[in-house]
Amino acid sequence: MNHRKSFFAKDNFIAGVLLKTTALFCAVIMLFVSMPITAGATDSTKQQLENAKKAKEQTQGQLEDTKDDIAEMNEEKSSLQGQLNNLNSQLTEVSNNLESLEEQIGDKETEIENTLAELEAAKNIEEEQYASMKKRIQFMYEKQNNMMLGMFFGANNFADFLNKNNYIEQLSAYDRKMFNEYVETRQLIEEKEAVLEQEREQIEDYKVKEQAEQSRVSGLVNQTSGSIKQYANDISDAEAKAQALEDQIKAQEADIKKLEAKLAEEMRMSRLAKNSTWRNISEVTFAEGDRYLLANLIYCEAGSEPYDGMLAVGAVVINRVLSSVYPDTVVGVIYQNKQFSPASSGRLALALADGKATAACYQAADEAMKGYSNVGNCVYFRTPVPGLSGINIGGHVFY
Repeated sequence: MNHRKSFFAKDNFIAGVLLKTTALFCAVIMLFVSMPITAGATDSTKQQLENAKKAKEQTQGQLEDTKDDIAEMNEEKSSLQGQLNNLNSQLTEVSNNLESLEEQIGDKETEIENTLAELEAAKNIEEEQYASMKKRIQFMYEKQNNMMLGMFFGANNFADFLNKNNYIEQLSAYDRKMFNEYVETRQLIEEKEAVLEQEREQIEDYKVKEQAEQSRVSGLVNQTSGSIKQYANDISDAEAKAQALEDQIKAQEADIKKLEAKLAEEMRMSRLAKNSTWRNISEVTFAEGDRYLLANLIYCEAGSEPYDGMLAVGAVVINRVLSSVYPDTVVGVIYQNKQFSPASSGRLALALADGKATAACYQAADEAMKGYSNVGNCVYFRTPVPGLSGINIGGHVFY
């Protein structure tokens, strides 16, 4: 490479960077100007993979819970369906009872009509008996004394007197018989009226009870049917949710496979870099502005880390420059697609615009550009996650 260490070269480099990032800078400057810069490569492939797996686990848990809910709702729905079948049986029984009761009511009404006819006849007989007895009593009251005297003095002999006396006794017996028949008729009428009233009350009571039972069972049937319908709707919603979760899990599994493939590729690249041809630091010619760019990247990635962490980040960048499997310039390495998150997120552009790099960041950049590395040939770093081994410095693991 040619040496370009003029004042204009530095200005041209900075101007080029600023021109490329002006649009992004305008969009995010208000968000990041006051935000403290913290270390980390949280959007690295390994972290993305871990996040994707956790998201899948959460979705899987939601799916299992939803399936449990569906099973419980189906069980409850089945129970309610059994209750509904039982209620329908009860309703059928009540309806049959009402039908039977209607027949009984018809029979009772016929009996009542017959009883009313008998009662009417009995009342007619009672009226006739009463009228007859009334005339007889009137006759006895008005005529009996004279008749008795006439019979007594008009008898031709003692035998005739006895015959007439026997006639009077028979007449009295007939009067008693007629009176008793009247009393019996009166009692019969009263009994028939009492039975008639009792039967009417009984029929009304049956009607009220059966209609109440029919209303109760019908209400339970409607309530249970409504509950079953609601459970059916809830189950349908839950099944739709479960299907959406299953689709989400499939998408997450596909994403996990992609991330696993990407991570495998990164590990392959890391191993390849270690086994590839490496240039000596003396073979590298740095462009004017590389120090400024590297110091600000170190600030974005490890600004809150101890100095060893800052130096390690700078060493990773320079290791890539030295490796034959990565771009051979600092600019190429830092802006390689999806490699350093501050470059793609716009944080690096903000840091460059404001010159955020500290003296420690510049010192780390200087040491790294001289070829010093405290992480060997590592070409990746990230926040630690289980299963990833490497050199741990500050809040990063280097591999």
